[in-house]
Amino acid sequence: MRAFVSWSGGKDSSLSLYRIVQDRSAEITYFLNMTSEDGRRGRSHGINSVLLEKQAAAAGVRLLSRGCSWPTYEEEFKKSLLFLKGKKVKTGVFGDIDTQEHRDWVERVCRETGIVPILPLWKEERNVLMEEFLDAGFKAVVVSVRSDVLGEDWLGRIIDKKFVEDVRALGNVDICGENGEYHTFVFDGPIFKKPVDFSTGRITLSRNRYFLELLPK
Repeated sequence: MRAFVSWSGGKDSSLSLYRIVQDRSAEITYFLNMTSEDGRRGRSHGINSVLLEKQAAAAGVRLLSRGCSWPTYEEEFKKSLLFLKGKKVKTGVFGDIDTQEHRDWVERVCRETGIVPILPLWKEERNVLMEEFLDAGFKAVVVSVRSDVLGEDWLGRIIDKKFVEDVRALGNVDICGENGEYHTFVFDGPIFKKPVDFSTGRITLSRNRYFLELLPK
């Protein structure tokens, strides 16, 4: 069964892919990433598109990118699903944990395009997910945070046990960042044939979020 991964470049999509590969429940043939209208950055996490391409290459998977604005996101997403369906891809893998509103959206757009959704992380306990991510050998860096819950000093931090402890100590932040408290870029791990090299650039503030620019090497 051919499948795509709804790919953000972050830890949840990476762990979802890892689980699918481990249990051999599908053949992952594409990463699907929605980008800014100019195609330069991922729409969800703001990650440089060249780095997303490098992730896909390191994973040995083709990357399908489609530019969109937020108002045209669903329309363009559906077009992407129909394209993939034409490539005999029947299943989509999504990294949601427990945001019901987003699951409802995923199930609806998949139903309307004839794709079967799989959510490998759904309703999993947060500590279990973070431990599995770290124990599997994944390496990720924080690239975006909500300015109302985390300061810009969290940008650039590596996801490790100390990071999880520090987030848990705050008390008001989901340790997996499921509410958008933070986003990550995964640069190494068992899904990759080699690490994805990058350097860091400037920090910006936009719409109540701090972003750390990552640059391909």
